[in-house]
Amino acid sequence: MSKILITGANKGIGREAARQLVAAGHTVYLGSRDAERGRRAAEQVGAQPIQIDITDDASVAAAVHTLENEGGLDVLVNNAGMQNEMRPDGSVLGAADLTADMMRETFDTNVFGTVRVLHAFLPLLQKSGSPVIVNVASGLASLARATTPGPGYDYPGVAYRSSKTAVNVLTIEYAKAFPGIRINSVEPGYTKTDLNFDNGAQSVEEAAAIIVRMAQIGADGPTGGFFGNDGPLPW
Repeated sequence: MSKILITGANKGIGREAARQLVAAGHTVYLGSRDAERGRRAAEQVGAQPIQIDITDDASVAAAVHTLENEGGLDVLVNNAGMQNEMRPDGSVLGAADLTADMMRETFDTNVFGTVRVLHAFLPLLQKSGSPVIVNVASGLASLARATTPGPGYDYPGVAYRSSKTAVNVLTIEYAKAFPGIRINSVEPGYTKTDLNFDNGAQSVEEAAAIIVRMAQIGADGPTGGFFGNDGPLPW
């Protein structure tokens, strides 16, 4: 069984993925920016709480140190993210309302935070016999979908979509740079969570399935890919 860290997992899809992976027999470290919320969520799903704010170097370094003392890490799930374009009524601010501050805030968490965590945990993951990284992206990250009428085409937001496209580029390049690690992006789907004020169309149980599946792939599994519950997705 694997030792798995999930960032941003005190609620929503992350917490549900933690619950399912614990049920599958893994040791799961439930990462949360707020230590008390993380403790309560971990208790509910049978995971181990760990405080980690992916926008803070010291917090990430402390989490690495904790897991070193716990015996290492096999799987990293980069789940923590934010979306500041979504309004409570389900509408989304478009390009006309986009500001540099919105882009900066989004990228600070979704992109720079993900890089911070990757950089910090790579040495620990490389000591694992079967290391895996799962980057939680979005179907909105697909440039093919953004330019072809169909699912995701009409989404007007810019900051979130572009940040998750950047996450997909990280997946591609890290997979090439570290062939010994299985590194993939996943699309959980449009899900009812706090991220979108519960305006999503599916449950967290459905959304977590792809994270859980890709977190458990073996050394012969895919790498450098983009996957949803129905299979590979176009970049």
